[in-house]
Amino acid sequence: MPAATRPTPSPWRRPLYPDFPLDPSTPGGSQPAFWVGPRHLSGDDGRLYEAVADTLSGLGWTSLTIVRGRRDPEDASEDRQVLRSTVLHISPDALRWAQWSLADEPFHMGDLPIAWQISARADTSSPLASWSSYFTTDVPGEAVTDFLVALDARDDPTAPLVGPELVLDSVTAHGWLRDIDQPHAAATDPTFTSHISFGEVPSLIQDADPRALTTEADESGPAGWQAWAEPALGAPCLWATSFGSSVPHDLVAAFADSLSSTAPVLRRVLPVATRERLLRAPA
Repeated sequence: MPAATRPTPSPWRRPLYPDFPLDPSTPGGSQPAFWVGPRHLSGDDGRLYEAVADTLSGLGWTSLTIVRGRRDPEDASEDRQVLRSTVLHISPDALRWAQWSLADEPFHMGDLPIAWQISARADTSSPLASWSSYFTTDVPGEAVTDFLVALDARDDPTAPLVGPELVLDSVTAHGWLRDIDQPHAAATDPTFTSHISFGEVPSLIQDADPRALTTEADESGPAGWQAWAEPALGAPCLWATSFGSSVPHDLVAAFADSLSSTAPVLRRVLPVATRERLLRAPA
């Protein structure tokens, strides 16, 4: 993730209902649910696949499971090996798809494994994606699903409709702060933990922009959006996302608006790195 300079943050606020344990036990062994905030630090509740897959099913997308590995029919069922498995969700018009790749030897971003890769193309004549976006574990599922709902609602999933300013407007409307040095390209939440930035796209991010293939080593590549949460300066990221340079800005804005929303979210599992910073109330 891009290096960031930040002022010393103010002390974190104490969580609501401090007398309630974070992981209290209940009859039946299930964990109780809490309403928590801020959303961008709340993690994925250990349900990032389910949250997204349920949304896609409701939108009418088809799911396919692709299994690659060794399965000898003569082996006992407990001895059969599946080396890799990917779940692919495809929209009815076949112009957009979402791939759950966590079990399929995913590559890493911000030292975190990519969980969802979401892509789109302009027409079905080409098998290649016009753009791709990437989401690691612990990205709040609400933000990923809102991105997908916005993608599904578009007639053309690749046409640029608005400029990048909409993305920053979305987060600053929820109290995020524009970067002093890059007010038109970056913003951070008031605790300087979560960031969104428009800049050079990391390597390996798939995109149809020809500059992504022709950029020389000493040249800057095409610009795209990145977002990430860094619980403490120099600490491992809680989550990270990256959007190819051709991802329409209004789709990134839908993600950013949801990510920075002040509305609480329902959680049973809280991230270890941020649980003490979360306000919470029993659901």
